[in-house]
Amino acid sequence: MTVPDRLADLPYAALLRPYEGRLEVEGDYDTVHFDRLSFEDGAPARGSRFLESAVTDCVFTGTDLRRARFNDVWAEGSRFTGVSLAETDWLDSTLTGCSLAGVEAFGSVLRRVVLRRCKLDSVNLRTAALHEVVFEDCVLREVDFGEARLNGVTFPGSRLEQARFGRATLKKADLRGAVAIDLADGYDSLRGAIIGSAQLLDLAPALAQTLGITVRDR
Repeated sequence: MTVPDRLADLPYAALLRPYEGRLEVEGDYDTVHFDRLSFEDGAPARGSRFLESAVTDCVFTGTDLRRARFNDVWAEGSRFTGVSLAETDWLDSTLTGCSLAGVEAFGSVLRRVVLRRCKLDSVNLRTAALHEVVFEDCVLREVDFGEARLNGVTFPGSRLEQARFGRATLKKADLRGAVAIDLADGYDSLRGAIIGSAQLLDLAPALAQTLGITVRDR
């Protein structure tokens, strides 16, 4: 999956128009550039549609983006705190160097999405569907994948800290590139995941405990 590193590399960069003003419920944002803007105090943007747009160095605090659609959106250096991204739909989008804290994203659908050098803290992805999603060089702290479906998801260079996978369904989810795998629960849901032999040794005690296996040398 080829991911542009710079705004100028976007295929629609020349079409972008600077955006000013507020977000609106069911707003339509096509080829716009949100740059160094702040959307706070629970700005409502439920059901909005973002197409071929860019977001750089913006701050979203308590913003209501429930059921919004993001198609070919590129975001860099932006912060999302206490934002509602529940039941959103993401396609062919990229987040680079972004921070997401206390974000509600349950029931969302992410297809061909790349998160690069991002920090996710207490992000709720319960019941979400992730298809060909890449977490590259990210920190995922207390991220909840409970009952989520992960198909072809990879974690190159990423750290999972106290992540939750209870009742998640994994299919070709590749954890081999992760530099740390620390789960709060859901070890029994790793069926369908791909891990390395060294990772298996690290996970063995927790897997044994989950499966009720007693390990004794004498």
